[in-house]
Amino acid sequence: MIDDVATDSSTSSENNRPPSARRTRRVRMTGKERREQLLDIGRTLFADKGFEGTSVEEIASRAGVSKPVVYEHFGGKEGLYAVVVDREMRRLLDMVTGALTAGHPRELLEQAAFALLDYIETYTDGFRILVRDSPVTQSTGTFASLISDIATQVEDILGLEFKARGFDPKLAPLYAQALVGMVALTGQWWVNARKPKKAEVAAHLVNLAWHGLENLESKPRLVGHRKS
Repeated sequence: MIDDVATDSSTSSENNRPPSARRTRRVRMTGKERREQLLDIGRTLFADKGFEGTSVEEIASRAGVSKPVVYEHFGGKEGLYAVVVDREMRRLLDMVTGALTAGHPRELLEQAAFALLDYIETYTDGFRILVRDSPVTQSTGTFASLISDIATQVEDILGLEFKARGFDPKLAPLYAQALVGMVALTGQWWVNARKPKKAEVAAHLVNLAWHGLENLESKPRLVGHRKS
């Protein structure tokens, strides 16, 4: 499938011809290119205005196409939104799980905190979309389900540590939800504040998770290789 978009591009020779004789050149876009363009536009609009505030008309207008083109590719606004959310969830999950490499448990906490903050910093629009309420027609892709997916990855690591330290491994899911939830909600605040710096936020998160309120360090430090 190939879509056409009219442009005003003309050669110098065409500019010297009478208006009636000038030909309109068209930029041809493949179906795959058009789909990616619509996803990029939808992602920006959903992050800025939310699902309800975004219309198919505006998506089509920004893409320079008619509304039927959007319906042809995604079946409507809901379909476009679902693909955007799915991509962002997979991207964040890949970043978090990829960051959780072998090491001291405290380092694992740092790695998880940095992974989420890295995602927020690099893919701010995507994170804004994920933390918004999903539309009624969307049964998956909520922020809560995302947290649950990440916590499941952390749960296995915590379970092994609990067992090695003589704790009940059945409690690992509870602690995984608590830890990931704490980091995620802090990230939700940091996406707007952006202060203090990323490394400092990660250090404070790990400080609370590792030491608890009673033994907080006044100047928390990072023990892993990352310092920024």
